[in-house]
Amino acid sequence: MPEVRFVLNGEPVRVNVRSDERLLETLRQRLGITSVKDGCHPQGQCGACLAIVHGHARVTCTEPTVAVEGHEVLTLEGLDAKERVHIVQAFEGAAAGQCGFCLPGIALHAHTFLERHPEPTRAEIARGLDVHLCRCASYGRIVDAMEHLAELRRGGTAPAPLREGGVGAPVGRLDAAALVLGQQPFVSDLVRERMLHGALVFSPHARAKLLSIDVAKAAAMPGVACVLTARDVPGERWQGLIEADWPVLVAEGEEARCVGDVVAVVAAETEADARAAAAEVVVEWLPATPVLSAEEALAPAASQVNPRHPNLLGHSVIQRGDAAHALAAAAYVAHGRFETQRIEHLFLEPECAVAEPRGDGVAVFSQGQGVFDDQRQIASLLGLPLDRVFVKLVPSGGAFGGKEDLLVQGHAALLAHKTRRPVRVALRRDESIRMHPKRHPVSIEIEVGCAGDGTLVAVRARILGDSGAYASVGAKVLERAAGHACGPYRVPAVDVVARAAYTNNPPSGAMRGFGVPQITFALEACLDELADRCGLDRWTMRYQNAVDPGDPLTSGQRPTASVGIKKTLLAVRPAFEAARAEGLAVGIACGIKNSGLGNGAEEWGRARLVVEDDGDVTLFSGYTEMGQGLWTALAQIAAETTGLSVQRFRPAMDTQHPLGCGQTTGSRAILLGGRAVLAAGKKLRAALDEGGTLASLSGRVFGGDEQPAPTTPLSAKVDAPRTHTTYGFATQVCVLDREGHVARIVAAHDVGRAINPQLCRAQVEGAVVMGLGYALTEDLPLENGMPTVTNVRDLGALRARDVPEIEVLLVEDPEPEGPYGAKGVGEIGLVPTAAAVAGALQAFDGVRRTRLPMRDSPAAKAMHVGHVHPPRHPPRPR
Repeated sequence: MPEVRFVLNGEPVRVNVRSDERLLETLRQRLGITSVKDGCHPQGQCGACLAIVHGHARVTCTEPTVAVEGHEVLTLEGLDAKERVHIVQAFEGAAAGQCGFCLPGIALHAHTFLERHPEPTRAEIARGLDVHLCRCASYGRIVDAMEHLAELRRGGTAPAPLREGGVGAPVGRLDAAALVLGQQPFVSDLVRERMLHGALVFSPHARAKLLSIDVAKAAAMPGVACVLTARDVPGERWQGLIEADWPVLVAEGEEARCVGDVVAVVAAETEADARAAAAEVVVEWLPATPVLSAEEALAPAASQVNPRHPNLLGHSVIQRGDAAHALAAAAYVAHGRFETQRIEHLFLEPECAVAEPRGDGVAVFSQGQGVFDDQRQIASLLGLPLDRVFVKLVPSGGAFGGKEDLLVQGHAALLAHKTRRPVRVALRRDESIRMHPKRHPVSIEIEVGCAGDGTLVAVRARILGDSGAYASVGAKVLERAAGHACGPYRVPAVDVVARAAYTNNPPSGAMRGFGVPQITFALEACLDELADRCGLDRWTMRYQNAVDPGDPLTSGQRPTASVGIKKTLLAVRPAFEAARAEGLAVGIACGIKNSGLGNGAEEWGRARLVVEDDGDVTLFSGYTEMGQGLWTALAQIAAETTGLSVQRFRPAMDTQHPLGCGQTTGSRAILLGGRAVLAAGKKLRAALDEGGTLASLSGRVFGGDEQPAPTTPLSAKVDAPRTHTTYGFATQVCVLDREGHVARIVAAHDVGRAINPQLCRAQVEGAVVMGLGYALTEDLPLENGMPTVTNVRDLGALRARDVPEIEVLLVEDPEPEGPYGAKGVGEIGLVPTAAAVAGALQAFDGVRRTRLPMRDSPAAKAMHVGHVHPPRHPPRPR
């Protein structure tokens, strides 16, 4: 191994490296520099690994370590104290962080960019950020932060974050400084003594029988501790959130059902050793013809994809009134076939888990969205009692629904259990893309009828989704599409059928919006057509059909409170009318999204407030922090309720307390988790009011276990269905410029009560940007069940210079069952976006687009990502 000498953060270093080793690996694994993050190694397309090499910003995952011989390398750790303080002030003041995985690279880039461009324009900053992906899409706030940093470097000031406050205050994130400086550890940053590294062996086929597997050569390779296959699993191999239909390891004699299936796992002294050994595992396959579409899967002669379940995974039906008669009698009927694409979550932190022996069990450090589901499945996998598996959440570098299922957590636990040593298993980006569930591709046939005055009379829809090889939560995604098929509108006659099918494609499961953006795209296009045919403007068409409290929604549920759809329509009306008055093309769309799982699921909010010896209070919640700011909002609820400083609370999540609530999904974490914190906070406040002090209460645990009123299954035949606890409502307006490019989005959202308005706006802003990508550029094409695109840039997620002006209008219509009136907002931000963009494009060029993404549009062609442009090398940082 050659020796390389260079200067790191002002100190000379000498390190032996492999000839093919990249600087990112050297910095992280040999020199302990964790502010540089691995988001896409070795692509160089996300910017998370950026360092300054010999005075120039470089993505270190493509930079050979041998090439930095004699050079100076600077990371955030090496900046002087004053500059680090300024960076924190600038980014905190702009509320620029969500999950924070991208921030250290961006913050360091800001330092060197501003040295070259001390007074940049916003457009110059956005172009300079082109190497960076922020999947949480805080781009506007990041540009703000860089402007603040430029001002601080000139001797000026930056907005100061609010440090104290309860409900309704824009308190800065509790972890903001650590996130910006790269000091908040993600799972892949964890280091343990004698830690091994894992690598997985995947199926190269979408469908094939595993005839034999030979691990002898791999096991004999240098540094290898073990190679495990299905025969080494001591417990139950088949796991799953709802259906136990997903094997952690495929066994000899079984079929691999998609290219994300794992047949062997390797543990070795280094990741390079593990990957080298994994490449030497010899597998004999008998390929079979895969089932590659939902339509094919449900054909009478189709072969069964998954042995644990027929190909029809889910079947949801809603029928109210006589839709056929109402459509026949309608003055106007709009109809069409709509198709939406498969989408990659592209959370910036790829899957990673660390597991280590603990007593006669294991401890697992997980980035998953439900550590209690992780605990249950890992205990089953290892054949251990539940209390011998401890799982701790390490806040995630983004998830968006894609980290609900048991993936590398199980493999890491199995390897640690077998070797009795700590093990880290981390996926590379291409592995992540082939393994975890995606947004469902959906086909929709829909008819919407109205009377001559535009009053809606009926909706008929047939919805079919490709759920891939494993159930995940696919049946529930299509159930949710069915339950939201009429949007936030009064429709007296409804005939909706939604089906989810198994195929040999990568699984589809939860992703932000959970089936609702797909049906909204189709429904809103029909409303636009009906408005035109009735001679109504598109705002009026929606306002006159929007539900009032007590009106029925798709399922027949009649919410009586927190129904803010008309308030959101009124909020955007000035922007809609102003754009029309200027002669600009404008689109408008409304959305609805459940808050809480509902549909008969038993739900809980659980929390514990533990008074510590130092006077602080650990706030344990059953819900996951993954960038949305949940823990800061929960701390604000605790502060409001107890009267204590918000800085007193230290949020955490692990399995030491019985707080299992299921996954952090369904826009319910603040709704239910907040209720639990409120309940626990009242008990702590009572103890303080009785004369207790934090010192005298040290060691006391104050619990909150809250259950909302029961909901009814979608299929229940009841007079007064209550399919969900509550709903969020939204209206968005999309304005195009004279060239047909997206110029502005105005998004009005009924959030119940904004616990933290700043974090709430950031959630909506990020969701809107994700919705724009969904509308215009994002896609995950497959060939024979294998993703054909794994390059981050070509997947189509937007960059800073692609993002238009976004104005968020928060509407507060309090929810009686929510904490201080709050309800969830994490998903609805992108529900109407694609529909609003489609409407604006039709107003611009008269083309009715029925397929996503709308790549043929002028708006898409203006973007700098995705397949609109041919593949190219990533841009160099400036």
